Amino acid sequence: MVGTNGWPVWYELAAPDPAALAPFYRAVLNWEIAAEGIEMPGGTEYRMIGRADGGNAGGVLTLSEGMKQAGMTPGWFVYFHAEDVDGLAAKAKELGGAIHLPPADMPGAGRIAMMADPQGAAFYLIRPTPPPGQPDAQSDVFSIDQPSRCRWNELGTTDAPAANDFYKALFGWSTDNAMPMGPAGDYRFIELGGVTIGAINPMLAAGARPGWLPYFGVSDIEAAREALTAHGGTAATEIHQVPGGEWIFHATDPAGAALGIVGPKGA
Repeated sequence: MVGTNGWPVWYELAAPDPAALAPFYRAVLNWEIAAEGIEMPGGTEYRMIGRADGGNAGGVLTLSEGMKQAGMTPGWFVYFHAEDVDGLAAKAKELGGAIHLPPADMPGAGRIAMMADPQGAAFYLIRPTPPPGQPDAQSDVFSIDQPSRCRWNELGTTDAPAANDFYKALFGWSTDNAMPMGPAGDYRFIELGGVTIGAINPMLAAGARPGWLPYFGVSDIEAAREALTAHGGTAATEIHQVPGGEWIFHATDPAGAALGIVGPKGA
């Protein structure tokens, strides 16, 4: 649950031109990317993503030239709650992970660290700082059933058993429930505090790098797919139903960042 190690508390899009993506995410997910950003170290900036209900869906980090030259490409990243960022970062390294950005305080956000698991999938650790005057505020960017929020976190990896061992040891996730995927192995569901927050997927598309794929919720998946393609996105799969009755498809935004879309079909 919120406030527990391993709970998803923030989503961040890295993109070279956030303003150019604003119409896409407005049409598909009913989000508003802020017209102006906050200056960040290294010559980049950060823009908030707002939901129609007044809450935040996440943020957009502008990819600087230095970041691009270092090999960073457009993509979505998940921030997982960490009561002790320094301690969990050290533990992740002991378990075979890597520290891309060492623990540091980020004014207005909290203490963060950027990590990679042993297979190379990047993620963040964060102990959030509550907004001024709201000491009990909690993240609501993840929901198992609400549109305009992330509803599923899926890890695509080259070694699902090893990844499973890593995250269970790091966060204490339960991954006992699984769905056989043939020779590829098991699709393991991630449970935390009795809530299924995502899964570890043993099947990685050819040429894809290990990484976390967020599935964002919509109220009408057919309308979302039409909006996505009409605003420069690419649907990588057709809409299809998954066990449990949900409808999903995979896509990339106009900058090339991968995402999943999940929701009901329109009446």
